[in-house]
Amino acid sequence: MKLSRKSFLRLIGGGVAIVDWSALIRSAHALDYPTRPAHIIVGFPAGTSSDITARLIAQRLSEQLGQQFVVENRTGAGTNVAADSVVHASADGYTLLWVTQTNAINATLYDALNFNFIRGIAPVAGILRVPAVMMVNPAVPANSVPEFIAYAKANPGKINMSSPGVGSINHVAGELFNMMAGVKLTHIPYRSSQFPDLLSGQVQITFNPLPSSLDFIRAGKLRGLAVTSATRSDALPDLPPLGEFLPGYEATAWFGIGAPKATPAAVVDKLNKEINAALANPQFKNRLIDLGGAPMPLSIAQFGDFIESETDKWGKVVKFSGAKAE
Repeated sequence: MKLSRKSFLRLIGGGVAIVDWSALIRSAHALDYPTRPAHIIVGFPAGTSSDITARLIAQRLSEQLGQQFVVENRTGAGTNVAADSVVHASADGYTLLWVTQTNAINATLYDALNFNFIRGIAPVAGILRVPAVMMVNPAVPANSVPEFIAYAKANPGKINMSSPGVGSINHVAGELFNMMAGVKLTHIPYRSSQFPDLLSGQVQITFNPLPSSLDFIRAGKLRGLAVTSATRSDALPDLPPLGEFLPGYEATAWFGIGAPKATPAAVVDKLNKEINAALANPQFKNRLIDLGGAPMPLSIAQFGDFIESETDKWGKVVKFSGAKAE
């Protein structure tokens, strides 16, 4: 039906409201969410810490919401394949992104992406933060962070720092250390395991996620100097945080959930509440702690601010280091 201008003005004058039916339908669907399986797209291979944690939260959400949450691994381009697929997916809450510090790093590390991570992904909920450990080969003549900084300043460019690749948390944590300590560690990226050369002394230092560092430290094969979180870790209570020596230093891996930007607010809110409820469950919380991290319950706004802060911080570190995607 077409309305003349006169008829339209008459309706307005009579107080008739114009209803956005599509918005009402989206809101109604959000109240029933989920009515079918939802997919969590993970940009890392099966068996990685991201994959393991994603499967734990997917199982928990399936139990709480009565619909299957399925983890789907889409690897490639340093997790950008996964991110790109979710940015351009239907914004209905049934395609979610496993968001990590890698997304924040990639925003600057890659010169040309087909999406804008901050503008294209809506924050849903934080899940877990995992600290790294600053650890050295036992032959390095340093038993503390101040001793290592003094040693590094006396040997600029001569100390090798290993990582599993450009843009990894190991790499950027080390570059943040370079920037804040005023030293120059030489980055050596590895496509295969970094540990044989680290154990043999070919490389002298790494900033490695805590879970895969524990056995080496406990066996005395590598020497832990500090953790990269803001506070001490229960797993390594004798190691101080790096921030005690470099105020403001913090570098952690972290995991969360994101969704396409236009996903209905009611769906995002429901997911945030359900995920935070899972993180508050003592048994589930302990399962996450067993992975070497600390649960990260945040509001939607807090998680959004956190992502923006991390993207800004790692952007500065990437520019400082001059790193480019491989």
